[in-house]
Amino acid sequence: MSTPTGAGTAPNYSGITGNAPTIDLADAYEFCGRLARTHYENFNVGGWITPRVKLPHVYAIYAWCRMVDDLGDETNPDSGLVQSASEGFINPAVSQHRLAQLEWWESELHLVYSGRPTHPISVAVQHTVQKFEIPQDPFRRLIHANRLDQGSGRFDTLDDVTEYCTYSANPVGHLFLYLFGYSDPERQRLADQTCTALQLTNFWQDVSRDYHDRGRIYLPRQDMAQFGVAESDIASANASSEFRTLLSHECAYARRLFQEGAPLVGSLDRKARLPVALFTRGGVAVLDAIHHRNYDVLTQRPYLSKGKKAWLLASAWFCSRVGLGYGLPSR
Repeated sequence: MSTPTGAGTAPNYSGITGNAPTIDLADAYEFCGRLARTHYENFNVGGWITPRVKLPHVYAIYAWCRMVDDLGDETNPDSGLVQSASEGFINPAVSQHRLAQLEWWESELHLVYSGRPTHPISVAVQHTVQKFEIPQDPFRRLIHANRLDQGSGRFDTLDDVTEYCTYSANPVGHLFLYLFGYSDPERQRLADQTCTALQLTNFWQDVSRDYHDRGRIYLPRQDMAQFGVAESDIASANASSEFRTLLSHECAYARRLFQEGAPLVGSLDRKARLPVALFTRGGVAVLDAIHHRNYDVLTQRPYLSKGKKAWLLASAWFCSRVGLGYGLPSR
């Protein structure tokens, strides 16, 4: 079994032989920390915004989520086949390989809860889930999302896309809440709004990348037809007025979800408030960046500058300290 991108280089941790060495818990957490610190995100996980006592567990959860995404998005058969997005084509051989990788990772999850894991990420996560009494369901949902990614890479309606987010994004919010001692349905509901909004924002930021690198289009077919946008427009980077209007419509929906989920920030204690405030405000800032490009995400990917990230961090810190977590900045 090949080692996925970003998942480390130790072949004896692959889990395929069943003869894994004993993995020291401290080494396992260090493995997760290295992985978390070396992956790009709109905002880095961990760092000083996370309480030091929680940091190893945040890194462990992040590493597990990163691993399942890498298995579903990045790994390719040893034969050299790669996923192709030519005319929206998804290579079935690559998809089958990734499904097999996900099957192995699900077997690792089973060992997390009832055995001896064979991968350092799983070893760290086993300790974390035992400490915070985290159920299996969020992890299984994330695996299922990556299985869904091996399908056509197309969605008919916006409801279909948001349903996909219940597997690909919302479990991450639940896992974070568990780490900070929250398991109540109302906070999970608010986290679902925020996580779905973050996932949709990422989709709208990466329309071109998702198509050309992964053969996927998360813009709903029904909405594309309504606004007069064809798949060929995405393929040729044709940011027509129709495409911009479509993306404006989708971004407005994501913005409403952010607003609906914003009360979560104020409902958390101070230790948990800052990371949630930062990611919420950061997601809205990405929507603003898309707006400032007049919804052209096809010719250039919108991004947040270092200065903008610093300002968002400062404003999120201030609002979390004084309890102003409910409102979101407007453009």
